[in-house]
Amino acid sequence: MPEPDIVVIGGGPVGARAAALLAEAGRQVTLLSLEAYQPYNRVKLTPLLSGDVQFGEIAVPQTAGQTPNLAVHTGLRATEIDRKSRVVRTADGQIWPFSKLVIATGSNAFVPNIPGHDLTGVYTFRTAADASALMARSISARRVVVIGGGLLGLEAARGMQRRQAEVTVIEHEGRIMPRQLDAGGGALLAARIEEIGVTVRTGVAVREIAGDARVEEVRLADGSVLPCDTVIICTGVRANIDLARAAQLPIGRGIVVDSRMRSLDPDIYAIGECAEHDGLVHGLVGPGFEQADVAVADILGQGAQYDGSIPATKLKVIGAEVFSVGEVEQLEVRPGVTSHIWEETGLYRRLFIQNARVVGAIAVGGWEQASRVQNAVQQGTLIYPWMIRRFRRHGVIWPDADDDVTTLPDAATVCNCTGVTCGRLRDAIAAGATTPQALGAATGAGNVCGSCVPLLEELVSAGGPPKPVRLFRGLLGLSLIAGLVALALAALPRIPFPQSFDADSLTVWLWRDNIVKQWTGFILLGLTVAAMIIGLRKRLRFMDRLGSYDWWRMVHLAIGGLAALGLVAHTGLRPGANLNLALFVVFTLTLVMGALAGLATGGDHSLRARRIGTARKPVRRIPTWVHIIAIWPLPLLLAAHVLASYAF
Repeated sequence: MPEPDIVVIGGGPVGARAAALLAEAGRQVTLLSLEAYQPYNRVKLTPLLSGDVQFGEIAVPQTAGQTPNLAVHTGLRATEIDRKSRVVRTADGQIWPFSKLVIATGSNAFVPNIPGHDLTGVYTFRTAADASALMARSISARRVVVIGGGLLGLEAARGMQRRQAEVTVIEHEGRIMPRQLDAGGGALLAARIEEIGVTVRTGVAVREIAGDARVEEVRLADGSVLPCDTVIICTGVRANIDLARAAQLPIGRGIVVDSRMRSLDPDIYAIGECAEHDGLVHGLVGPGFEQADVAVADILGQGAQYDGSIPATKLKVIGAEVFSVGEVEQLEVRPGVTSHIWEETGLYRRLFIQNARVVGAIAVGGWEQASRVQNAVQQGTLIYPWMIRRFRRHGVIWPDADDDVTTLPDAATVCNCTGVTCGRLRDAIAAGATTPQALGAATGAGNVCGSCVPLLEELVSAGGPPKPVRLFRGLLGLSLIAGLVALALAALPRIPFPQSFDADSLTVWLWRDNIVKQWTGFILLGLTVAAMIIGLRKRLRFMDRLGSYDWWRMVHLAIGGLAALGLVAHTGLRPGANLNLALFVVFTLTLVMGALAGLATGGDHSLRARRIGTARKPVRRIPTWVHIIAIWPLPLLLAAHVLASYAF
C-alpha cells in the first residue's frame, strides 16, 4: 500500500481544485475519479457537444501530470470508506490509506419519474460521457425535446441545435432559468434563444414520454404532443452521498460539514455539491471552489473558515450574457425588499434593495459593472437614493469614472466560472503572468465563457508598467507642435491688414490679392479634407494595405499642424463675424482637441502609470470624442463659406 497522506474522492472541478492546491503545497495527494476521463471543466461541455472544442481543450491542466506529487486515477469507483482503518477501498480491490480524506463526489443528474423516462432515446446531460453519447446520437437526431429550462438544459439545447437538430425546450416554471432570473429577464433570454432557432415552452409540465420501443413523442400536461426522436432530461441534480451514508457520517441533503468543511470525523472533509453547510447545498461551482480553498487551508493548518456563499452566476448562455447574484427567487417575495428595473433594447437589469443595501441583482445582456455589483451584494454595500435614480435612468449604479476593476478588493470574484478572485489574479500578475492568456493558464480565469477577459486585460494593464503605443515620441512631438500652432490661433493678436498698397509687401500679397486668397483657401480646404479622410482610416479596412495605422496617425497630425498654419495664412488670425466666426471657432476647436487627443495617446502609458485613466477608459477618450464632434459641422460651414465668398 502507498504511504498514507491525502486522498480526494471525486475528479470534478471542485475535487480537482482541492487536489491541485494540496499538491502545489507539497502534500502527497491521490485523486480517485469515477469517470474514465481526465478531470475536465464541466462548464465547457456545451462547446464539446457542439463540436467547437476537443476534449483536450477542456481538461484541467493542473491535474494533467505536471505536479509530481499528485497521482490521478480515472475510471476507479470508490466503494467504501473505512473510518476505523483510515482507508478507502475501490471496486478493483485496491486499498488507499489516508491521513486526511476529501469527499468531492458531487451530484448525479436527477431523473424524475416521468412515464417513459427509461425508453431508448432518453439522455441526461451532466458529464463528458453524457456529451459523448449525445454527440453519437446527434448524427441521427432530427427532433429533440429538452426537459428543463435551467442552465444545463439550455446548453444542451444549444449543443444539439448547432448539430442541425430541431430543438424544443420545456420548462414547467413560468420562465427559463427560474432560479437565476425573474419574469422580465427570462422573457428576454427566451426571445434571444428563439432567435437562433430553439423553441421555448414555459409554464407547462411533461406528462409522458411515449413510444413503442424508443422515443416517439412527448405529451404535455396541456394536451399538446411534440413528435421527437430524442429527449434530454435536465431537471436538476441530487447530491451523491452514498459513500458517506455507508460510512455513517451525518447526512441531510448532503454530507453535513462545519465552517472548516469537516464532517463529524475531523479527518474527513466534504466540499462541493455533495456538502451541506448550515442547511444549504450549493449547486454552483463558485461556492464549491470557495469550499475547496477553505478545506485545503484547514488541512495545511492555515485556519480558514467558510461562512456560506451568496449564489452568483455570470455566464454566456447560448451566446447571451446572463448575470445573477443573490437569492433572487426568494427576494421577489421577501417582505421589505424593493426592486428597480432598467430596460433597453436587448438589455434588462434589476436591482433588489433591502434596508438601503443591495441584496441581489439580475442582468441579461452585457453589464460592465457586474463584478462590482456582485461584490456590493457580497459586502452588503449601502445604496443611496441618487444611485438608485442613476440606475433607473442609465442602468448603472456608479458613474463611469468609478467603474474600474482595479479598485475591486482582493476578495471580489472576477471569474464566476472558476471562482477566481482579484487577489489570486494580482498574485499571479506579481508572479509574472503579464497577459490574459498567462493569467488564464495560472488561475483558470477566462478559460470558460470568456466574459471576464476584458477585466483580465484591465488587471494586467494595471498590474505592470503600461506599454506605450508605437511611435509615441513622434506622436507627442507632432501633437505638441500642432497644439501650440492651434492655440496661437486663439491667443496671438490679430495680424494688422495693410492700409495702403505696396507691391513688395507680403501682407498685401497674402490678404489683398484675390488669387492668392483663393489659393490659400483651397489649400486649407484640401488639407482639411485629407485629414478627415485619414481620420476614417480605422473604419476603412481596405486602407490596411496602404500602411499601418500608427504611421497614418502621424500623417494625420502633421496635416493638422499644416492646416493650422494654413488657417493663419488665409485669415491673418482674423475670425470675422457671423458665418466666418463660426467656421473659425469650430476649426480652432477641432485642431486643439485633435492635438490634445494626440498628446493623451502618446502619453497614455505615463498617465496610467500615475493612475490617471485606465486601459478601458483612457484619458484620450474625451478629447477624441470632442474632436470628432467638432468635425461634423465643418463640411457644411466650409461649403457655406465657399459659396458666400463667390456670391459676394
